[in-house]
Amino acid sequence: MAKRISRIALTAALWGQAAVAMPLLAAPVPLRPLSSAQMPFQLGPDTQLWQHPSGGKGDRQNLLKAVDRSLRYIDTGAARAAYRNYAVPGITQDRVRRSLLRFRQLLQTSASAKALSEAVQREFAIYQSIGKDGNGTVDFTGYYEATYRASTVPTAEYRYPIYRQPQDFASWPQPHPTRLQLEGADGLQGHRGRLRGQELAWLRDRLEAYLVQVQGSARLTLTNGKIMTVGVASKTNYPYVSIGKELVKAGKVKQEDLSLPFLRQYFQTHPNELDAYIPRNNRFIFFSQTYGAPAMGSLGVPVTPERSIATDKALMPPGALAVLQTRLPYYNGQKTLEFRDATHFALDQDTGGAIKTPGRVDIFMGTGAKAKEKAGVVNTPGQLYYLLLKR
Repeated sequence: MAKRISRIALTAALWGQAAVAMPLLAAPVPLRPLSSAQMPFQLGPDTQLWQHPSGGKGDRQNLLKAVDRSLRYIDTGAARAAYRNYAVPGITQDRVRRSLLRFRQLLQTSASAKALSEAVQREFAIYQSIGKDGNGTVDFTGYYEATYRASTVPTAEYRYPIYRQPQDFASWPQPHPTRLQLEGADGLQGHRGRLRGQELAWLRDRLEAYLVQVQGSARLTLTNGKIMTVGVASKTNYPYVSIGKELVKAGKVKQEDLSLPFLRQYFQTHPNELDAYIPRNNRFIFFSQTYGAPAMGSLGVPVTPERSIATDKALMPPGALAVLQTRLPYYNGQKTLEFRDATHFALDQDTGGAIKTPGRVDIFMGTGAKAKEKAGVVNTPGQLYYLLLKR
């Protein structure tokens, strides 16, 4: 994580002069408890559990799998440390564990979505994220495990590498070299410096190679027909900078229009601008092969399609049961995506470099082309809640 900038240093950075020391205000508590009278939504039915909105079998087993993965995490030393000084009074490791176990039992024994909803509303308390504005507004985006064509040797077609962690990485100077210093503006100069010999695979497209770093994992279909899976091994010590937000700042796109399909289209139309925008994100990701393992979240457990979310783990309760209230994309009968209002159970199992406030949530949409399409269009406001047993 990047170091926090003190108010004095931040003021000096803004105004170019020393600032007078002022007392620091306590950070607001990221979650607020709601009384039964304040409950702003009806929990059910979460129709995906019994029947998917697009038709076909529901995904109750998928949600059970996600709950089990959170239970696996919650009994670790890492969970004990995370909850030791958690900022929200009353939210403890033990309470989260008991809440997960009870919710799992209700999932298995409830005869319908309505019955599950009634039991949850009867037995669980609700905590709401204060959001980005203190009033609960949360921005939802989607992410996915990408699948790309790649080669284990460089060719005229496959030119853009992703890299292993260098053996001497621990002894690199601080601050670390920038992205520009490591791979050059065009992304092709890594062999001239510290990255020489660390190439893991080569991709055909500059933006695709960069997106593997943004997503943190990928399935690579190699030229010999085999599949290579990769995940994050380590990263340089810079904060994440979104090239999409850089385009917004430059006035080239409106925030509400920002999506992965837009980015792809924009850089297909303006390929030379990749050399200007990608180097603005100094954070550089190194990879290792994962040998077919599922995509992993920051808690060290696999993430589950459409049931795992990424939040700021310095603020939100890791592994806990959450409810999202937003608009999500579903395939309709014509096999095209349409957005529908959703009140949706999820597990908080991941984080991301761009997620540093209580007002941001990333939803894991899965692996492959459909997941990619769905993740690319999620850019919607909503609310985030957590469910914990009342006693």
